[in-house]
Amino acid sequence: MNRIVLFLALGALGFIACSEKEETDTPNQPTESTYDIGVVETRLGSMYFWLYDETPKHKEMFIDLANQSHYNQFTFNRVVRNFVIQGGCPDSVSYFENSPYLLDPEFRDSIGHIYGALGMGRDDNPDKQSNGCQFYVVCRESGLPQLDSNYMIFGQIVKGTDVLETIESQKVDVNDKPLEDIPLNVFIRKYTEKELLDSLGLQL
Repeated sequence: MNRIVLFLALGALGFIACSEKEETDTPNQPTESTYDIGVVETRLGSMYFWLYDETPKHKEMFIDLANQSHYNQFTFNRVVRNFVIQGGCPDSVSYFENSPYLLDPEFRDSIGHIYGALGMGRDDNPDKQSNGCQFYVVCRESGLPQLDSNYMIFGQIVKGTDVLETIESQKVDVNDKPLEDIPLNVFIRKYTEKELLDSLGLQL
């Protein structure tokens, strides 16, 4: 996706972020703000995601599970062209019934299923609770607005759309599972404002 278009989309979502400050004990030095970026690393490349302060519980859950290396035992187990790529745990009842990772929705009108949006999966529970053990990325360029206010978006891709397209193009079986596994390595990397600009091309 054209980077300018991506920046415009982020702007429309209110991409004036609140910073997360990392304190330093060094005297006489100003504290520099840092920002948590979710990194999804695969054998096909890495994707980088801004995590929304507007959805704090989902952001915190994703960060906690990433820091626990929870997602790293799984793969992108579902890949549907022009729809989503999905991973983080098998899409099965055993991972959703009585899950310890359920979250009440934090829907925001300004945050929707645009291209590259990062969301949390869920089953058909009536309260629309997300299950933090599973996440997906929208790979339809026109977005999936029909999913808004039904499934939670808590982040947005800021680098690695080429990797998203490569994963989307993988051959799959009748259950949309890639024929060749795509293992996950999900972690959180802190960036200063300058590093965001220099490394990811993000202007806050």
